[in-house]
Amino acid sequence: MMDCTLKCIALTGIGPHVIEELKKGKPRTLELQSAHNLISLTVVSPGDVMLLTSVDLDDFTAGDRGIVVQVISLTINMKRLVEYTAPYHYEERERMSARIQVRYLNGAMAKSVDGNGWGEPTFAEVIRPSCYRAG
Repeated sequence: MMDCTLKCIALTGIGPHVIEELKKGKPRTLELQSAHNLISLTVVSPGDVMLLTSVDLDDFTAGDRGIVVQVISLTINMKRLVEYTAPYHYEERERMSARIQVRYLNGAMAKSVDGNGWGEPTFAEVIRPSCYRAG
């Protein structure tokens, strides 16, 4: 019998329009800046599969739907901006972001969710659509 579940990283709060665009089948590059998604991406490598869902992290629970994607490439960057106001005021800001190129594989539903607290990657055990059961 085929295994119907898969444990993978979950990225939450992804715009529904982004998910619909990915469902068309072409690889797409996303730029992510939310801290919880960046933390989750620290344990992801090209070739891995992930769940993308439009549900916010605080609300993400078993039964929520999303899509399974395969990671093609991943880059995490730190951008630094320094502003100077005469004569002595400097303001430095940093912004971390990730660019990730993914390819749609199929739809899925979360069977369980782990690690939706601050500072830890979010994992989901997902059920593939061909394995949904009635009852």
